Amino acid sequence: QVQLVESGGGLVQPGGSLRLSCAAPETIFRLYTMAWYRQAPGKQRELVASITTGGSTNAADSVKGRFTISRDNAKNTVYLQMDSLKPEDTAVYYCNAKRSMWPRGDYWGQGTQVTVSS
Repeated sequence: QVQLVESGGGLVQPGGSLRLSCAAPETIFRLYTMAWYRQAPGKQRELVASITTGGSTNAADSVKGRFTISRDNAKNTVYLQMDSLKPEDTAVYYCNAKRSMWPRGDYWGQGTQVTVSS
């Protein structure tokens, strides 16, 4: 059973910042593309940002310029730095590790709540 351990969620005022962390097993982190998804109440889960093993990143248009994804290969951890937060960023944020080539896999963290409210 692959465990992705998330931390860093919480309550923040509009315009504030939070940093999410996701620790993965070394064998997963070394081979898999890491990503953050989010799911707001009544909405589908959506991709927020992703980062490949080579460090290439991708982000949803709604968060570009505000959120930054990064990975620390020494700590087997991926981060999501969230700045200029808006109420519409409120959601449960999930860490994901995915690989489409052998050894294939698609793993999820348990989710961490982010609430942006005054």
